[in-house]
Amino acid sequence: RFGVNQRKALVHKEKRVPHLLSMTATPIPRTLALTIYGDLDLTVLDELPPGRKPIITEVVRPDERDATYEKIRAELKAGRQAYVITPRIEEPDPTKEFAIQAKSAKAEAKRLKEKVFPEFEIGVMHGKLKSNEKEKVMEEFRDGTLNILVSTSVVEVGVNVPNATVIIIEGAERFGLSQLHQLRGRVQRSSHQPYCYVFTESAGA
Repeated sequence: RFGVNQRKALVHKEKRVPHLLSMTATPIPRTLALTIYGDLDLTVLDELPPGRKPIITEVVRPDERDATYEKIRAELKAGRQAYVITPRIEEPDPTKEFAIQAKSAKAEAKRLKEKVFPEFEIGVMHGKLKSNEKEKVMEEFRDGTLNILVSTSVVEVGVNVPNATVIIIEGAERFGLSQLHQLRGRVQRSSHQPYCYVFTESAGA
């Protein structure tokens, strides 16, 4: 998801300009197929930047939530920050029979503030916010005014907050594999230990 300035920099970097640049953080089968059958040159970056630690990832069942929240509280009290990712912006319309029943960013932020983390500042980010509103929320999260950012997958790429070391992914079964990898990568931005808690809505997920 490059912008104009990034593309311009690539064009002026080398004498040979690629007709197609395909990049991914996730070696999914489609990417491998493009490499094998698309006659593409392949560059693999298989090392973390110096000082980065592997992400500790846990799948959290509904009956394990409270214990996980306490782990996250300890990280927040230590000065770290957290993302909470939800599949929806708004609560589903109860009058629609086939509406997808999944957690929403707005309702989850309210629940966390009232019942789980009342002592911390919580912000909300989603695609329906205006650009200046998104930037204001992200600036507050970057400068530490907000301890927790509840968001949809709009923070999947292009977000770099080194102090954010915890991510909760609500309803993880509703996200694709590449999305999960990208979201998980939001917390591997510093030398602090990163954590990813994958919250599922069913015991068999």
